[in-house]
This record gives sequence, C-alpha cells and structure tokens, in this order.
Amino acid sequence: MYGHETAGVVAAVGAGVTKYAVGDRVIVFHHIPCGECFYCGKRLYAQCAVYKRVGVTAGFEPAGGGFSQYVRVMDWIVRRGVEKIPAGVSFDRACFVEPVNTCLKAVEMAAPKPDEVALVLGQGPIGLLFTMLVRRTGARMLTTDTWESRRALSMRFGAHASFDPRHVDLTREAAALTDGRGADVVFICASAPGIIEQAVRATRPGSRILLFAQTSHKERIEVSGADICVGERMLFGAYSADVDLQAESARLVFSGELPVEELVSHRLPLDAIRDGIDLALHPDGKSLKIIVQPQRTTK
Repeated sequence: MYGHETAGVVAAVGAGVTKYAVGDRVIVFHHIPCGECFYCGKRLYAQCAVYKRVGVTAGFEPAGGGFSQYVRVMDWIVRRGVEKIPAGVSFDRACFVEPVNTCLKAVEMAAPKPDEVALVLGQGPIGLLFTMLVRRTGARMLTTDTWESRRALSMRFGAHASFDPRHVDLTREAAALTDGRGADVVFICASAPGIIEQAVRATRPGSRILLFAQTSHKERIEVSGADICVGERMLFGAYSADVDLQAESARLVFSGELPVEELVSHRLPLDAIRDGIDLALHPDGKSLKIIVQPQRTTK
C-alpha cells in the first residue's frame, strides 16, 4: 500500500489530546491493534479486526495515504500509534520507522543466530532493510537481486556475498558456506516465479523459510511435500508491523544505527505523484525508496 509511511508536523489536535501539541514533528502508524482480542492475546496483531481498520485519512475513506498536505489521524492511532521525531532527524529518515518495524518483526520471528547462514532473496528497499537488520544478528548473509546497483548496496550493508539469481547456482553458494548442508534461514523479500522453490533447494533440513513478499491472493506456491515434511523445514509468513516493536524500530531509525536514508533514490513533489507510482511499479537500477513530499509542488 503506497503512502502509508507518514511523517509530518501536527497542525491541530482533538479534544482531550495532551501528549501531542501543534508543531510537534511525528511519525504515524496507520494500523494499531486493540490489544484485547483473541489475536492480540496471541501477539498476532495484524489479524486483529481493529488493526485491519486503517486509521489515517486524507479526508476520504481511510486508506493509509500520506499523499496529502494534511491527514487526519483517528483516535485509536493517536493513543498508541504516534511517535515524536527527535530534533535533527529528517522526515525522510523518520518515515522509515514503520517499514523497519515490519522487517524487524520478521527477523525476530526467524531468529538468525551468529553461527548460521542466512539468505535474503531480493534487495529492493525492503530486502536491503532486512540485510541491515540480519547483519545485527551476526549471521553470515548471502543476498540476491537482478540489479547490480542493489547488490553493491547489499555488500555495503553487510552481505558476505550478493548474486544475480539468474546467473548463479544459489544452492551451491549456500552449501559452500555450510559444509555442504545449505542455508539455515531464508527471507523471501521479492515475488518471482520459482523463488520459493529456489529457497527450499538452497536450505538444509530443519531450516526456516520466511515469506515476506507473497501478499497476493493470486500467487500460488508449489513445493515438494517431502521437502517440507521429511526435510522438517518451517515455511511461514510475517505480515505488517508489531506494536510491541514500535519503540525499538523508532530507536534504530532515529539513532542512525540503520543507514536508511541511503535507500532514498527519489524525492518528488505532490503533483509528480503519478511519476513516483509509475516508477515504484516499474523500478529500474537507480530506483529504490521513493518519497513524496506533499508540501512541495513543481509550480
């Protein structure tokens, strides 16, 4: 969903709001769970009915959009889903708090260890965030992407090696780092035909394979039942943010521990939004994170 990673200045506050004031610089999460239902009790916040209600609107039906000079933040989001931006932190950096949260959630679920080898498949903006976060676990990391520029960034952010998946045998490369066993954990951060089968082939028995980019109901996955059952692999998914990780994701971004601003490739004014969406839908070797700055116009 485009436009839901929102940072800005408080223009007005509603009755009873005391934690925030006009002029505060803040980031806003678009989903916050109720904290009381069955799924919240299981820490499956993205399955909470309240969480599924988008709580940020530009004046129409709430749809998570920050593509406006002004947005309204609903009351349940104000209570738990707003974080103040420290002085000296740009809006461009601050808007990464939400996507970092989603990736941090997935990394904690898969739990790479320092003595393990991790694969991160796909090095777009999200894949590169995974690379930054997996590096912090101490695991050795192999990454893949079809764009050379993204592979170069991947190496700078902590990958042991980065490959074009069209031209290497990833199974062989993973085996070479693991005495022939295969990778211990995989993060699938791209959606491409055969990518999950590739992950299975490159992993050892007992490995963990986390699906992060497989969000389309139309996408179908076909793997050998024996590879999962007899091979005792875990195939699981992670989706959206975790309110319990909100403070830590903010700390990682605001402190500069994660060099997220290096992922910003384009900064566009609001009236060039069509160009930004077209570029996001059809990325090239130079495009990564595309930020829309609603206060700017080209006129």
